[in-house]
Amino acid sequence: MSVTSENAVSAAAAAEAPLRVAVIVGSVREGRQGRAVADWFLATAAGDTGLDLDVIDLAGTELPLVLPEWGGTPSPEAVAALREVSPRLAAADAFVVVTPEYNHSFPASLKNFIDWHHAEWRAKPVGFVSYGGLGGGLRAVEQLRLVFAELHATTVRDSVSLHGPWSGLGEDGSPRDAAVCAGAAKGMLGQLGWWGRALRAARAERPYAG
Repeated sequence: MSVTSENAVSAAAAAEAPLRVAVIVGSVREGRQGRAVADWFLATAAGDTGLDLDVIDLAGTELPLVLPEWGGTPSPEAVAALREVSPRLAAADAFVVVTPEYNHSFPASLKNFIDWHHAEWRAKPVGFVSYGGLGGGLRAVEQLRLVFAELHATTVRDSVSLHGPWSGLGEDGSPRDAAVCAGAAKGMLGQLGWWGRALRAARAERPYAG
């Protein structure tokens, strides 16, 4: 089999395999709603058999706030935490970030987690599920788009946002406007799936070297 034929086979296999999506729960605050939002999203996405979902909850990921110097060696605590999460990010084809909005931005815990990684994000798509107040977390999302662009990731246009008392969480942890939010989730996942499969096939054919 020629190299061209082998590349065609690998690209076809990449297109057919389930899309591996790491769902990152960004808040670690006491009394947070982040896990309830993530659970609702997971239940909404569960009907898509083309997705393989892996939840990374930052409340259970204890990465230090002190980063090593450039080219330096991480602390033993960081090495242990990275050993748990970094291979899961590397194996993912796409990401969904579940984030609140704190002071018109995203949580420090989420930025810290992002900054501990680099190559794991490259040439992969990122979708967002946000929540909080009148803005529904959208200001946090817009700032995260800048961060992921610097890391060579592609953010999808549409996102899911839960706004204050209107589409925010009800007592059972589901959105108050469930139909609208489920529709938004379906739209975002459609874009994430297209980009995830397209970029996975591209990486299989030619490693990203941007």
